[in-house]
Amino acid sequence: MKLKNKFKFFSSKSLFLKYMNVSVLIIFVSFLVLGIILTLTISKYWTNEKKKVLRNHAVNISQYIRPNVTMKEWNDTEIEVLPLWIDSKYTEYVKTFLTMYSSDVGVDIIITDLKGNSLISITNNIDDIKNPKVDQDIIDQTVKNTYYYSKGDLSGVYNSERYSSAYPVYTNAKDIAVGTVIVSIGTDDVENVTRMVFNIFLLSAIATLSMSILAIGLFSYNMVKPLKQMAQAAKQFGKGDFSVRVNASSNDEIGELAQSFNNMAESLSSSEITRKSFVANVSHELKTPMTTIAGFIDGILDGTIPSEKQDYYLHIVSEEVKRLSRLVRSMLDLSRIDSGELKLNYQKFDLLDTLVTIVITFEREIENKNIDIRGLEELTPKTVYGDKDLIYQVVYNLIENAVKFTNEGGYIKFDIIETPEQTNFIIKNSGIGIKKSEIDLVFGRFYKTDKSRSKDKKGLGLGLYLVRSIIRLHGGDISADSVYGEYTEFDFYLPKKNTNKKTDRKNLQG
Repeated sequence: MKLKNKFKFFSSKSLFLKYMNVSVLIIFVSFLVLGIILTLTISKYWTNEKKKVLRNHAVNISQYIRPNVTMKEWNDTEIEVLPLWIDSKYTEYVKTFLTMYSSDVGVDIIITDLKGNSLISITNNIDDIKNPKVDQDIIDQTVKNTYYYSKGDLSGVYNSERYSSAYPVYTNAKDIAVGTVIVSIGTDDVENVTRMVFNIFLLSAIATLSMSILAIGLFSYNMVKPLKQMAQAAKQFGKGDFSVRVNASSNDEIGELAQSFNNMAESLSSSEITRKSFVANVSHELKTPMTTIAGFIDGILDGTIPSEKQDYYLHIVSEEVKRLSRLVRSMLDLSRIDSGELKLNYQKFDLLDTLVTIVITFEREIENKNIDIRGLEELTPKTVYGDKDLIYQVVYNLIENAVKFTNEGGYIKFDIIETPEQTNFIIKNSGIGIKKSEIDLVFGRFYKTDKSRSKDKKGLGLGLYLVRSIIRLHGGDISADSVYGEYTEFDFYLPKKNTNKKTDRKNLQG
């Protein structure tokens, strides 16, 4: 439970807050690491600079003192260094110079002999010195290594922490060490500089962090806004309202997602309209024949319809039953196609024979409308490879539509074109035609161009969708062409056995 509360800051349900939290944390950690690195780097650089400066001061002072060093030679091999090896007549002069030097550069200066005894001590604050005698180990290291550096109280010489640098003092005649020069300075300068730099960085970091948070907030809000709109729209979709759309003005991934979401909304809206239209159509198509059947059957049973007219009304009942059967069969076929359960029974058969058989079944309707059938007598047998029953249904639906929408005294023209790769079936009829805006819609499920039902009273809008589905199952396709007020033409092709290559229609007609 504690662990869960600990990460509650990052587990917000809001994507905006999650993004803000993570971004602010990354920026804060980056500034923190940068501040630490910058502070350490400046501190180290400033310390090294102080180290070089103190060494230069020690060397300069040693070189200045060197001409004033005196010695007493007992013999050629032994040299006795006087306890006060600075020439007495120059002592006051040297002290005056070192005092001025100390004041100008802000350092403390201690001159010692090789025993660590302080010969001259120049300090800006006498209270800083705790014990003027320098540790022998420091003297030995200085003489041995020609240099010494430390950070601290110089082994008890000072009361506070200081940076100290030591350099040997040599005789003027020979390079023999006779003492040391120790130059020191307080650590406050380095710490003050480091603190000042850190404070400047901290103020800059706070200002930059504030501006970054504001910029990230605005950017995150604008980025997440479409997602929020999508979430709200999805809730509306769940309530059945598909009219909501998302602003898809950007060209990035969010914009593409918003555009896809809007396309989905359009599809859902269209599907919902189609579904409502389908329910209304199915209700109408089922209600009309069932009402007719029930009415006539009841009339026969209760004697309302005289016996001499019963055969006539029973014939109507039979037609209505067949109509219901076709409707149910179409629905079942569509369900099997959508679920992938429809298996094709491939066989070779004559497409022309199928065409002639179907045309004969519409003979009465064709004669009643005085329709001129063209091109049939010029056709020759054409063998195709496919499911004979399903292709029969395709041709039947196309001819049924053509007969239904051909004008009185109009024509229906057939053509079958064969190539090495495929066989094209073309049916063209005169009549009102299809508007250009509806050409791409006629193969949609439940779509009806004649929404007034003035001509298509028995159609459900499934025929052409079923036709296209069957043709595509065979590896072919179907297209429509029309000039509104003149004609309508449908063209489907079936590939030859073991081929799926499509030949352009224009090349076929050559």
